[in-house]
Amino acid sequence: MNGRRRFVCGKFLSRVSRAGWARLCWALACIVVAGAAWAATWLPLAKDGIHDPTGPAIDVLQQPREALAVLPPDSSGNQVSWVKALEQGHIKPRTHVLVRAEMPMRDTEIILKNTGEMPMVKFPHRPHTMWLDCGNCHDELFKKVAGATKINMTMILRGEKCGVCHGAVAFPLTECARCHSVERQIGPRLVNEKK
Repeated sequence: MNGRRRFVCGKFLSRVSRAGWARLCWALACIVVAGAAWAATWLPLAKDGIHDPTGPAIDVLQQPREALAVLPPDSSGNQVSWVKALEQGHIKPRTHVLVRAEMPMRDTEIILKNTGEMPMVKFPHRPHTMWLDCGNCHDELFKKVAGATKINMTMILRGEKCGVCHGAVAFPLTECARCHSVERQIGPRLVNEKK
């Protein structure tokens, strides 16, 4: 490819040089830094543009600064590391709305290799099953059989598959390295190459 690599990001398919890719990563890093600055200034509910500042409950609701500042920090999203908060016992989410039930914890990891020239994706079950019952994802979003579910960044960016949560209630999709975390082996055979 003339020393150029092809990267796929959402709806855009383009040839990006290493220097171009580095500029893109730098831009995403700037977004993360800006997000960290935002955490220091969580808006009061009356000024967040979501809550009705004239509503009777506005003075009763807990303010974001009070609620979130005591939780482990993160560099993206709402600036809270929710998995660490769960592991450290700061929060205890309900397993179901009406009934408290035990959820099976799964501690396996799945490596998704079909990621073009991006690092491969490591999907850790543990932080997901700490929050969610298996039925939230299987079999509607993901089949239980490895490789049986079609998944790509376009789908995720459209709010499908991983995008049902990530980019909505879980860390945002600008945090590429959280998922694309497994470097490819360099050698005579490519990792995704069929034998």
